[in-house]
Amino acid sequence: MKKIMFYCQYLAGMGHLVRSTEIIRSLVKDFQVCFVNGGQPIAEFELPANIQVIHLPPLVEEDGELRTVDDSQTVEAVKASRQQQLLSIFDQLQPDCLITECFPFSKHRVKFELMPLIERAKSSPRPVKVVCSLRDLVMTQSLSAKAWAKKYDQVCNLVNQYFDLILFHGDPQLQRLEDFFPKVDSLNCEVYYTGYVAQSPPSCPPTAVEDLAHFNKTEPIILASVGGGRFGYELLNAVVDASTMLAGTIPHHIHAFAGPFMPEPQFLQLQAAAADCNNLTLRRFTPHLIDYMKRSDLSISLGGYNTTMNILSTGVRSLVFPFISENQSGEQSIRAKKLEQMNILRVLYPEDLTGKRLAAKVLFSLDQPPVAHRFDLNGAEKSTLRLKQLLYGIAAAA
Repeated sequence: MKKIMFYCQYLAGMGHLVRSTEIIRSLVKDFQVCFVNGGQPIAEFELPANIQVIHLPPLVEEDGELRTVDDSQTVEAVKASRQQQLLSIFDQLQPDCLITECFPFSKHRVKFELMPLIERAKSSPRPVKVVCSLRDLVMTQSLSAKAWAKKYDQVCNLVNQYFDLILFHGDPQLQRLEDFFPKVDSLNCEVYYTGYVAQSPPSCPPTAVEDLAHFNKTEPIILASVGGGRFGYELLNAVVDASTMLAGTIPHHIHAFAGPFMPEPQFLQLQAAAADCNNLTLRRFTPHLIDYMKRSDLSISLGGYNTTMNILSTGVRSLVFPFISENQSGEQSIRAKKLEQMNILRVLYPEDLTGKRLAAKVLFSLDQPPVAHRFDLNGAEKSTLRLKQLLYGIAAAA
């Protein structure tokens, strides 16, 4: 069985982890997979069985700078340790394929460890394919034209020198690579459109008391979620405010998830604000978010890749607040506004984050029909098929 080393780094949220995990869930049927996780581990997050998982000393990003999760270690010490650990993993595993998640289109903050790893792969006496697993939207920062041109050239040079394949996890009906990377024609390797990677339900049934209690009820559900939680406090605060106005108007119960990475002071503030809201339950995390979404009449969320895919796969009505970060100034907005134009979701703006305005949006949205679309959501399976063709010489299905 061919061996794949899959590198994933999430610096702020958990979207890259969720998407990578879904791809690996498909890969393990045909490959021996070593999953290298450079982000902060999440309790209760379910990784696929039958894979080797290695957690590097985690790094996160705050205020544009890398920092360690373990305060007893310096960033430089962790960086040196991670670089050496990656090379050791590669030498021990001797993979047939190295997959880098998003790099070299993004994740340049971890270039210090990825470039030695990629160079080790390309200099190996055994043939090793190097593949980029790429989200549908990257490189949306606010840069000057000169800076953009330099960045495009850097990415082209890295792809052409080291990479054998780009797995583009999008559907050309909604987004093409050249929409944000105009030098596609200068790339020497194949860009393969996999379709979007949609999350599958956890393999284990709910065991948490909170999940079981609510799944056994028949009351209508509104779901509010903010991904990893480092961003999104303002949205959940507005949801709490709106819940008091909706309590006597609709029979729905609101389930709000703040995310494992929401700063503790913010979570405590939300808890205090929600203490008297009988129609709202606030928790940090559930591995069964997709199950809640399937049961919901409305989803209120940020606009990250995985949440958007959950919306598309479940057909739930949705209100989406595209978070704008310094490093990804347009990714969520671009995707959400395109989908709004197709009447698939409705976009929230900062002025909508008041209890009164959000409550009105909720009532309006609940009266709308469920969404329908024809986007390809088989990205995990098609990624596996293409890698089978690349590594085993097996023709991929159309």
